[in-house]
Amino acid sequence: MKPHTLQTKTTLFLLVDIQEKLLPAIHSHQDVLRNAKKLLTAAQVMSIPVRYTEQYPQGLGTTIQDLREYLEDPPFEKQSFGCFNEQGFNEYIFCPQKTQMVLFGIESHICIHTTALQLLKREYQVTVVADACGSRNPEHHRLALSNMTACGVHVLPLESVIYQLLQRAGSPEFSKLLPLFKN
Repeated sequence: MKPHTLQTKTTLFLLVDIQEKLLPAIHSHQDVLRNAKKLLTAAQVMSIPVRYTEQYPQGLGTTIQDLREYLEDPPFEKQSFGCFNEQGFNEYIFCPQKTQMVLFGIESHICIHTTALQLLKREYQVTVVADACGSRNPEHHRLALSNMTACGVHVLPLESVIYQLLQRAGSPEFSKLLPLFKN
């Protein structure tokens, strides 16, 4: 695994499939939703672009309303579990100079896992936010995180990701985001 430190100039966030009919079935789904909101808040404050997907929205519903208020671009609709198996996905996520991907959403052992490995193959530096991901079965979540780590994905908690991007205390961004960690 090549070590890397996240930088705001080179980072893109990818939220995967946090949808109306899927989220309630996820173990600790309230934590996943709360941490996804924190990540999206941090992205806004630090001007990090966000892309997001919806798995078969006709059947699973759209992205949770609580998250849509943070999202500007339209979602990328898919039926494949690995995002890159869908035609047009590479163009959808393309952002010049973005070589680092922060990945979060559901399910850890299916779409997150497959997409993370696909990103590695495309030479992205991949970070998965462990506590902003989930699966229906917590053991599947744990196994997926373990395997992704073994394959070269950085698996970190939410606070590590945000503080790594902030780099230092005392900035206006730090002051805006500090309340996220006080509750």
